[in-house]
Amino acid sequence: MTALSEDMAAALKRRIDELEQQLNSGAAEKARLADEKRQALERLAATADVLKVIAASPSDARPVFEAIATSSKRLLGGFSATVLQFIGDELHLVAYTPTSPEADRGLKASFPRRIADFPTFELVRGGKTIQFPDSEADDVPQLNRELARLRGFRSVLFAPLMNRGTPVGMISVTRAAPGAFAAEHVQLLQTFADQAVIAIENARLFNETREALERQTATADILKVMAASPADVHPVFQAIASNANRLIGGFSTAVLRYIDGAAHLAAFTPTDPAGDRVLQASFPVPFAQFPPYQLVANGTAAQLPDTEVEPAARDIARARGFRSMLFAPLMSEGQAIGVIIATRKATGPFSEHHVRLLQTFADQAAIAVKNVGLFNATREALERQTATADILKVIAASPADVTPVFQAISDSAKALIGGHSSTVTRVIDGMLHLEAFTTDNEAGNEDLLRSFPTPLSASGIHSRVATSGQFAFRTDMQTEPDLTEAMRALARARGYRSILVVPMLRDGTAIGTIGVTRPEAGHFPDKAISLLKTFADQAVIAIENTRLFNEVQARTSDLAKSLDDLRAAQDRLIQTEKLASLGQLTAGIAHEIKNPLNFINNFAALSVELADEVNEVLAAVTTLTGDVRADIDELTALLKDNLQKVVQHGKRADSIVKNMLLHSREGGGEHGPADINALVEESLNLAYHGARAEKPQFDVTLKRDLDPEAGTAEVFPQEITRVLLNLISNGFYAVLKRGSHVGGDFEPTLSAATRDRGSHVEIRIRDNGMGIPPEVKEKMFNPFFTTKPAGEGTGLGLSISHDIVVKQHGGTLDIETKPGEFTEFRILLPRKSNFPD
Repeated sequence: MTALSEDMAAALKRRIDELEQQLNSGAAEKARLADEKRQALERLAATADVLKVIAASPSDARPVFEAIATSSKRLLGGFSATVLQFIGDELHLVAYTPTSPEADRGLKASFPRRIADFPTFELVRGGKTIQFPDSEADDVPQLNRELARLRGFRSVLFAPLMNRGTPVGMISVTRAAPGAFAAEHVQLLQTFADQAVIAIENARLFNETREALERQTATADILKVMAASPADVHPVFQAIASNANRLIGGFSTAVLRYIDGAAHLAAFTPTDPAGDRVLQASFPVPFAQFPPYQLVANGTAAQLPDTEVEPAARDIARARGFRSMLFAPLMSEGQAIGVIIATRKATGPFSEHHVRLLQTFADQAAIAVKNVGLFNATREALERQTATADILKVIAASPADVTPVFQAISDSAKALIGGHSSTVTRVIDGMLHLEAFTTDNEAGNEDLLRSFPTPLSASGIHSRVATSGQFAFRTDMQTEPDLTEAMRALARARGYRSILVVPMLRDGTAIGTIGVTRPEAGHFPDKAISLLKTFADQAVIAIENTRLFNEVQARTSDLAKSLDDLRAAQDRLIQTEKLASLGQLTAGIAHEIKNPLNFINNFAALSVELADEVNEVLAAVTTLTGDVRADIDELTALLKDNLQKVVQHGKRADSIVKNMLLHSREGGGEHGPADINALVEESLNLAYHGARAEKPQFDVTLKRDLDPEAGTAEVFPQEITRVLLNLISNGFYAVLKRGSHVGGDFEPTLSAATRDRGSHVEIRIRDNGMGIPPEVKEKMFNPFFTTKPAGEGTGLGLSISHDIVVKQHGGTLDIETKPGEFTEFRILLPRKSNFPD
């Protein structure tokens, strides 16, 4: 029993021991699993933290590198961790975990360094991790051993940062004790290295995208400025300087243009007032004193990483406060036309993409210069064409007078050349005369006007150009040595410093000049000289056109006058022949009609007397009853009335015959010079006394306004007297007629006036009678037209007067009238008449 118990007890103990071993083994497994779970969770948490930092910092990988360094040190149980990045041919420290201030300073002082000088690079460039279990081992490179001693670690693990098979950096974790790193730690560090590469690539892509967008935005902004300022490149340069400085992260940026062998400051970004003044005072500068001109003349950008090593840049760099410079040339058709200079406060080279970016801005500046040049050239060409067209219009509109053309040329020359004033002169009889001028400044105009006309032998530039036939200019009217004080004073008074004068040449001889002045000193560009010569040619064309036009006009006028004289002579000859023929015809008619008219008139008068005698005889007959006697008296009265009408109309017919004889008779006596005032005075007296003789009660106020200068004219005196008597008699009739209608205080008035009209003499006969209605006025000179009652007018008086004045004497006879107020006849006679002999 006892033995059995002991066996059982032993078996039980063994079982208990087995169970305890199994229990201990399960606890260890459980602990192992729990530890692995914890590590996995820590790795996941670390990865998530790194991803969060990557998401929160898309443009900058440094926060990601710091998070990776911290997490890798912690999860690998390290002493320290560092992240290095390859930038160019250098290795840069981008993140680390601190150990001690002294060790941290030593670490930072070791970088950046050339990749070729860092032996670990060769070990990891293939993409494999490496480790030094003991940094004091003989196979550890000396540089790594020194760094381990400096930082205080004994073992280190390196994992390369690989991007598409190319190393871009490395991450390392150290431990204070020697010993190899476990495989899971190697794998974990490689995971962190992959995350670092992702961060680098993300930052690169993000920055490239952002930079591309910024470049596109800047380009769009510059294009907008170009579109808004097609004629002025300065706003474009200013926009380029601002955008370039911002995108490159520069301290300052300047745009320079090459003009006439010198570099000119076109635009810049300001820094401080003192530095800006130094920059502005440094330009323009000749190419010989401007090293960047040769530096980028071949069209390639250049850099100055440290201005202290270049004496030519040192002073202005110190004054402005920068240490490095980047130069990008403005190229046009293979030639440098300017340069953009970007600066930074720090030393060191500019990155390649910044170089490309600045060159892009330089290309945009060159495009802007070309666009502005093309725009201005097009605008100038259009302005010249417009000015030429305007001047041609003036020439066409003023063929007989060249003065408007000169003024138009003067205005256009001043406007297109951008001058202060312009003048046009003309050579007349050896003197230079001022024909036109244009100015914005009225001061000095009196001095200018007083200086012309001037002899061709004078010392002034206009006289010199007119004499030589060659253009000339003065670049400075105050400093050139051969100027007289009067010339300088005139320039000061009018406000100009430079002047250009070109001759107006006809057949190689100067016939005038055109001059343009400017308020600033300096040379005139070739295009200004060419344009002014074009205006001079137009002025010569205008002068020649005017001369030819006036010659043609004068010749045409002479021919027209000759033709008019011939026509007048022809009309007078025809009129003379007509009057002669009519005279012969009416002479026969007069003999044939005159006698019957006399018989009619005489026998009608005798028949009236016989009717009275019949009444007397019948009065003695007592056998006639009252009714019979009344009938006889009525018949005899009717007979007498009819006979009186026969007499009246017979007399009118007789008057018509007499007037026809007057109208058709040949000539009017001898023609020759006659005193017009004397003819008018004589006609007034004859008409007045004739009217008084016919009607003793007739009275009218006669007014005379005879011009002593009226003088003489070649006329037929008897014919002109007939005209005047006719017009005056009509006036008397008109005032009597109005007096009979108005009565009362009406004062009949007739006035006669003469005036000297140069080659003509004027006679006016005016009355204050009834006036003439418009419908009657149109027919006034028609033969046989009259408004007088039967027996008082024949309708031939005004017709005869019109023929005498117009056809016989080549003058004019006009009427001005206002019904109810007045009538005025105006006779205009030539002083010289070509009467046929």
